[in-house]
Amino acid sequence: MTLTKTLQQHPDAPGELLIWTSVDPAHEQDFNQWYDREHMQERAAIKGFRWSRRYHSDTCARPYLALYQTDTLHVFTSEPYRQAFTKQTQWSERNFTRMRDTSRRVNAVTPLAGAGTGAAVALICLESIEQAQAAIAVAQELTRVMDGVLALRALCPDPVLSTPLPSEDLAARKLEPFVVIEATSLANAESAGKWLSDKLAVPSARSHCFKLLWDLQSLDLER
Repeated sequence: MTLTKTLQQHPDAPGELLIWTSVDPAHEQDFNQWYDREHMQERAAIKGFRWSRRYHSDTCARPYLALYQTDTLHVFTSEPYRQAFTKQTQWSERNFTRMRDTSRRVNAVTPLAGAGTGAAVALICLESIEQAQAAIAVAQELTRVMDGVLALRALCPDPVLSTPLPSEDLAARKLEPFVVIEATSLANAESAGKWLSDKLAVPSARSHCFKLLWDLQSLDLER
């Protein structure tokens, strides 16, 4: 298996947008209402999007994670995607300004093992493409040896498409790959994240676990 890296090398690879952020505590309730009542549906409705998912962590300094998968990376250069940013609502504009320390990455997706969506995910922030490549060799083993592990995929940021949001610290910005582990519970995600981090020699502080808040399939909007 070859790791999917960039739009130029793998133009037909599935894409996945990752938005990982904290939010001004004074506006956290409104932020969650905006995501749940407007933003998730807006993104899932864009042509070429497959689904939108929201996650939350009780322990991570950046507690909110949103993932959006697309048919290909080209969706992020399409006219429907561009138009989504020319028609922002006032509610959206307000909440964009309330996001803090936001990481925005448009990634090429490489499925590593298994299938399915879990009740929680482990997000492992790798330090190199070599670590992501090494994950391929052990992903199947993880699904065999540990209960509650459903699937793993690697996400490699595209340097052109991963334009930063204003709240990201550009001095500390690095476009490093991720591994996402889908698990049946938060406890299983934590165990799987530790197992894989140990295998790949990734510091434990770079593994974070989030519970699924909700999953919106784009096909659901067409019914």
